[in-house]
Order: sequence, then C-alpha cells, then structure tokens
Amino acid sequence: MTMSPRDEWVTLNGLSFHYRDWGGSGQPVVLLHGLASTCHIWDFVAPMLAQHFAVVAVDQRGHGESAKPGHGYDFATVSNDLLAFLKAREISKPVIAGHSWGADVALEFAVSNPGEARGICFVDGGMIEPSARQQSLEQARKEMAPPIFDNVTRNEFLERVRSRQNGIFSSPEAAEIVLANFDTLTDGTIRAHLSRDNHLRIIDALWDHHPPVLYPQVECPVLIMPARQQDDPATFQRRDRRAKSLARAAELLPVSKTVFLENSVHDVPVQRPGLVARVIKEHIDAGFFTPVKK
Repeated sequence: MTMSPRDEWVTLNGLSFHYRDWGGSGQPVVLLHGLASTCHIWDFVAPMLAQHFAVVAVDQRGHGESAKPGHGYDFATVSNDLLAFLKAREISKPVIAGHSWGADVALEFAVSNPGEARGICFVDGGMIEPSARQQSLEQARKEMAPPIFDNVTRNEFLERVRSRQNGIFSSPEAAEIVLANFDTLTDGTIRAHLSRDNHLRIIDALWDHHPPVLYPQVECPVLIMPARQQDDPATFQRRDRRAKSLARAAELLPVSKTVFLENSVHDVPVQRPGLVARVIKEHIDAGFFTPVKK
C-alpha cells in the first residue's frame, strides 16, 4: 500500500471531473463511490488492486472535487458521465466496481451501454429501490435526506465519526477519507461537497430506479459482494428483506455470483480493504468476467 495516486481532472460534457489514477497495468478497473461519498472511499482498496490492474477511482457529478451543477442527477445523465470518462481516458472493457449507490450507477450503466463493461461488482449495493420500501417519494426524501451539518466544526465531526461503524474511521488515515466528503470553511465548520439539494435530486432519481427490472437486461457478469454481520442483532430486522433482494438479483441476473463479505459493515472498502481487493482480484484472475460466447 505504498503506491501514490495522481489526482487528475478531465472535462466531460462541459463539466470538470476529478479522478485518482492509481497506475498499474493490464485489466482496467474503474471504482465508483456511493451517495454523499467520494473517490477516497477506495483509498485503501485501490493501491492493492493497482499491483495487478490499471485502476482509477472517479468523483461522480456533485461529489468530491468534481463539478456540482444543479441538474443531471438522473441515472441516464450520470451513466453518460461515466461513458464520457471511459472514452476520454480510452479505457476499454473495464471491470466497474461500485460501492452502495455507485453499484446502482454501474447497473444502470451496464444496461444503457451493453458491451462497454467487461463486468460489474456490487460492493454492498446495486439493489437500492426506495419505492419498494417507502409509500411515497416524500417519505423516501425524508428518510434518506442527509444529516444537517450547520455550525458543526471539523473537530466535532471527527468526534462523531470515531465511534461510527465500530470505529472504522478512528485512524488518521480513515478519518481523512470521511473528511474528504467536506470542505472546511474559514470558521472551522464543515460543509458537504454534495449539497442537500443535489442529494435530494439523487433520491428522486432512485425513486424511479428499479433494479429487478434492469437485472435481466445486464449482458456482462455481475459479482455481488454484500457486507454481512451474522451475529449482530442490529442487522436482524433487515436481514430477511435483504435476503429476498439478493435472491431476486441472483435469479434475474443472467450471469452472477454472490460472495458475502463476512464480518463487514457497509463501508467495507475502509473496514476490510484487503478482503474487497482480494475478492475482486480472484474473480478477475479466474476469468469470471470473461465474456460468454453466444
């Protein structure tokens, strides 16, 4: 994990996009972060993968150091951002690994652009469907809205995150990953890179996002990588719902495999980067993403 990335910017569809180029060679691997996150969520995983593959991690529209317009957060536009990025960087047939909402972006991209990806990985994502859980968009907006950080200082925020998800952000390196989601203002308070309005625009797009409808249309192999804590009582309530979603995905996706990331929390790229990198590498090496001859 001594590799250092190059921070680069590229203009796509008239907007500036930031990405981290981790170097490497061979099979291209493109890493997508989740909602209200940044490319830094991959800072522990990417250098491991870059020992074997050509790896880049992208700040998606509205996030991190990329442009933040007040429009274009529907899946069609976000997927087109990714396609434009691949064309601009001349990246051919990548394996696209998405975390959380990033996996749903990868899903929509694969359906809209058949043949562009060699395969996609759902890293604890790819199954977000608010309309299947909430009764209305208004309810979804309320339950999925971001926290309000008005007047919260950087130090106060760090105290909060040190206990989050079993303390996985307690190290200085992990703290920097979560702090990359924010600007620190001159008065010491923080402001999220992804504005509240743009966050809500993504929730609106998710309301019209129906993974079970999309699964049968995916032509490339899909590696499903759900995080799981079998002995955590806090996860019991949503376990059945999640099991049904996983079973439906496995049934409807033409080519898929599920590998559980055991003893892992949602932000598994930070908590267990070695496990995430190993599972992706093993499946690339084993030829799981090799196109099926028709």
